[in-house]
Amino acid sequence: MINSLIALYSWTNGVVMIVIFALVCITLVGILINFMSKGKSTEESNKLNEDNNTEY
Repeated sequence: MINSLIALYSWTNGVVMIVIFALVCITLVGILINFMSKGKSTEESNKLNEDNNTEY
């Protein structure tokens, strides 16, 4: 009786949704790290600000 009830439940849908959610989270974290690593360093930002502040 118990074995027949357990066999009626399918784990496929839940597992697929968890895998998709995990892939989306990993992708978003990867994009965030990519944006952070391509950001301007403080030295470059200061140099650009000095160039823009020159008076003509």
